[in-house]
Amino acid sequence: MKTIAVVIASLIAFSGTARAADATAPVKEIMDATRSNWADNNGDWTDIFDASRLARLYSKDFVAKYQAAAQFPAVDDDGISPFDYDVIVNGQDACPLEDLTMAAAPVVNGTAEVVVRFKKSACSDAPDAKDYTTVRFEVIEEGGTPVIDDIVSENIETQGRDSLKATMALIAKGQ
Repeated sequence: MKTIAVVIASLIAFSGTARAADATAPVKEIMDATRSNWADNNGDWTDIFDASRLARLYSKDFVAKYQAAAQFPAVDDDGISPFDYDVIVNGQDACPLEDLTMAAAPVVNGTAEVVVRFKKSACSDAPDAKDYTTVRFEVIEEGGTPVIDDIVSENIETQGRDSLKATMALIAKGQ
């Protein structure tokens, strides 16, 4: 009986660890695309919100907010994106990303926070060029698959955090 209890406890512990590890999968795909976008390779820009990624990597709530915000494109000539900046680097300009790290916290109330840090301006001469940018991905499970439910950036001016879902809700209201 003790052996069965130990095996069950081990399986529960392992399944929790496996789920937390899986939380990085959608984030890794987005960060790989972002890293490629800012690399010095002059390749095609990868849209982290294209239809395929929206369907696979993001939660239903995130997708609904994105689609509502996309009704108000930021730039008239492309007519698709509600943003006129890269939401991961939180700007319109960046260098090739350096010193990128990613760490998943344990699941709390159904959400795993995956914290990504990188230097986005290391090729610049600006005083803050060596500063790290931190982006927090809130990952939940839908249909047995980890998906991104929000992308939260640190706001240097306010010392707070900016939720991309909240920003999309404002865009959808015309604000």
